[in-house]
Order: sequence, then structure tokens, then C-alpha cells
Amino acid sequence: MIGKRWIIGCWIAAMGGCLMACAPQAVREAEDVVAQADSLWHAGKQYGMDEGDSATLAQAYETLGQWQWLHTDEYAHACYHYGKLLRAKENPVEAMQVFISATHSGTKDYHILGRVYNNMGDICHLASEFQLSYDMFEQSANMYLKNGDSLLYYYCLNDMAFELAEQGKKEDTYAILDSIYKYCSNRNVYTKTIETKAVACKLVQQYDSTIYYTSVSFMYGCYSPNILLNRAQAYSQISQRDSAVYYANELIRHTGELFYMNSALYILTHEDNKKGIEEVRNISAERSDTQKLIEIRQGKLSQAVQLIEQDLHRKPDYRWLYAILVTLVVGGACIYAYIHRKRRQHALLSQQVNDLDIQNKKAETQHEKIICDIEKHKRTITDDIEQNCQLIMKAESFPQNIYWKDFNKMCAVIDCQFYMIATKLSKKNILNETEIRLCILVLLNLSRVDISKTLPYASSSVGKLKDQTAKKLNTTGKNLRDYLIKMAVD
Repeated sequence: MIGKRWIIGCWIAAMGGCLMACAPQAVREAEDVVAQADSLWHAGKQYGMDEGDSATLAQAYETLGQWQWLHTDEYAHACYHYGKLLRAKENPVEAMQVFISATHSGTKDYHILGRVYNNMGDICHLASEFQLSYDMFEQSANMYLKNGDSLLYYYCLNDMAFELAEQGKKEDTYAILDSIYKYCSNRNVYTKTIETKAVACKLVQQYDSTIYYTSVSFMYGCYSPNILLNRAQAYSQISQRDSAVYYANELIRHTGELFYMNSALYILTHEDNKKGIEEVRNISAERSDTQKLIEIRQGKLSQAVQLIEQDLHRKPDYRWLYAILVTLVVGGACIYAYIHRKRRQHALLSQQVNDLDIQNKKAETQHEKIICDIEKHKRTITDDIEQNCQLIMKAESFPQNIYWKDFNKMCAVIDCQFYMIATKLSKKNILNETEIRLCILVLLNLSRVDISKTLPYASSSVGKLKDQTAKKLNTTGKNLRDYLIKMAVD
């Protein structure tokens, strides 16, 4: 038994090796492209963004997509890198499609899945779908927790708190932030926590607290666009216009991202009274252009979010199961119809056989009856022949009463009495008149002496003549009379 298992194992390994060896060259090249993207990503470098690199990564994604059942992890990595590339090219709809493909790839690489869900959460956040974004960040946190990526897990908790803050859920936000502060001592994570607290305070209109937390962020060396925007907006709300304008200008100087640019231009339009009318008009025109670009991008982001919602509410695809069930039902119906047809044919054949058996039995019965009737008729004829023989022998005028001397008349009388026996003997054309007369005398059951007197013929020669005649009729002298009776009956 062990030997058989060993042979089967070797055979499976050999087949697997052959299959892997037969993988197209394009698959190996695609794996190299993904591996290079992984190495750049781990090194903290942005992989190439020119058209050549984009086409290479896109081709790797397509190729591994065709072989994902063999290269699940590599395909998930390709989805992540290609999705990031599409996001950078302001194509969130296709990026979301690629990220969703990664979640359905079946990979067990939780780290890459965590990053995929994190990107999906970012897209939802930009589309202002904060609850959906929270759900995506929660999925990302779960993936990091499974993989043991504690630092990234706390970053994700910050993102979740940020989405709760955007929904105005201050208590829930602070509960998550306090747990991060309690269990994580990383400086960068703590800085991110301060930034989230600033946002939460601004959303509940605690603008002094917002200014405080942004100041703490500056102390930690964090001048992110979000910190600058929240600080500028807080100063604008408490009517400190000069500070609001200063940080709005700083925001424009630090970033070119449309959302932050639009928010900063809004503050400058409404708060900067030192600018001339022409300069204000220019700012308003620039803000109008930025607003149009944001609306276009928001449309794309909304479409991308719809893809997530459709995926979340998508019912399981049971088409393959339905196809199998339909195949089984149709196959079963065909088999049943075939078996039923065969059974009907068998039943019909059985009925025909039974009918034939009944007919055969009836025919056999009729045949037996006919044979019995024939045998009965033969016995009757035989009895008639015996009676006629006795009548002829008892007559005093024998053999004159059968016209013994006139052969033709004799044959006619004998035929009437013995069922055409003389005619039957004559038709054989092998007997002469003497031999036919002998046959008649034998049929009448005369003794050899009486035969010799009637023919007339020597008694010693009667036996020889009898044997000679019997031989011509293919019988023996001893059985000659039985032969003649049978000839008369038949």
C-alpha cells in the first residue's frame, strides 16, 4: 500500500513539474515584473510611471490573470501594483475593478490584501463615502492583524477613526485614538493620531482644540496638507483672517492636489481682503477651474464606489451550480427516458414472445390433434383394409370375384378395396404384372402355399419372388405386407 502511495505521489509531483515547466515564457516574465515592483515598493521607491513601465505592468497583470489559478499570490501583487498605477493616473474606476479582482483572487497573502483594502478605502474617502471607507479600512486592519503587521494595523485604526470623525462620531473616534495611544508608542502613528484629533475637533466645531492639535503636529514636524487645511479652516471659522490666509497660501505652496487647492482658494477668496479686485477675480477663476476638475473626478470616484457596493451586494454566483443541476436533471431525464424506452421495448418483446409461445402451444396442440386425427384415420383405414382382406378371403369365388385373370379389372377392384394400392404400385414402374399380383396376394395375407396355387407358381419360388419384389420396393420380404399397408394408408 505504501509503495502505491509513493508511486502516486511521484506521479503527481512529476505531472506538476511538467505543468510548471510548460508554463509560457510570458508568465515567467510577468512574475519578474511583479517581483521588481515588489522590490521597489519594499525599498520605499515609486515604480516607473512612464508609458513603457505602465504597459509592462498592465501586460503582467493580464498575463497572470489568465494563470491566476496557478499563481494566486503573484496575481494579487500584480493587481495591487497595477491598481496603484491606475490611481496615480486618475483612473479610479479601473483601479477599483483591479483591486476588487485582488480580493477575489483567493490569495492568502494578508499583507497585500491589507494594502488593497486600504487603497479601496482611500478611494471611498475621496468620494465622501465615509461609512463605506470605514468598512474598507476595517477590512484592511483585519488583514494586517492576521499577518502580524502591528504598525500598519495601528495606521489603519487611525484611518478608521478619521472616517468616524468625518461622520461626526466624536466619542467613537476618541475611543479608537485612545486605544492607539495606549498600545502603540510609534512616533509616526502618534502624529497621525494627533492629526485625526484635529479633524474630529473641527467637525464638532471645537476650533480652538483644532488649532491646538495642529500646533502639536507642527511640534512633531508634521506639515501635511491635511494639517495645514484644518488649521486654515479653524482660523477662518474664528475670524482670524490673516492666519487663515497665511496657512491657505502655505497649503497651496505645499501641494497641488485638487481638493486641497480648491479649499485653499476658497479661503483666499473669502478671507483675503488685502488683494485687489483683479487678483481676487483671478483666484475665483482659478477656483472655478479647480471646482470643475473636482466635479469630474468626483464623478469617476462615485462610479468606482458603485463597483464596491455592487460587489458587496452581489449575490453568490450559482450559475455553475445551476448548470450542473440542469445537466444532471437533463441527463437524468434522458437516462430515465432511455431506460423507460428500453423497458417498454423489453416488455413489448416479452409480450410478443409470450404471444408467440401461446401461438406455438396452440399450433403444437393443433398439430398434435391433427397428428392424432391422422393416426386415427390411418388406424381406421388399416382396419378397413384388414376387414376387406378378410371379406375377400372368405368369399367362395376367390380369386374370380376380383377378376384375377383380367389384370386391369383386377387392379380396378383392388384399388376400390385397398385405397388405390394397385395404381400406386403401377406408378413406380419397377414392378411387372406378376410382381404386382404377388403384392396383392401378400396384402391379402395368403400363405406361401396359397400364393403358389393362385399365381400359379412353384412354392419354392414364391419366397424368391417375394424377396425380389420387396427389394425393388426397398424393403424386405418379411416386412413387405406392412410396407403395402403403409402405402395404402399414405
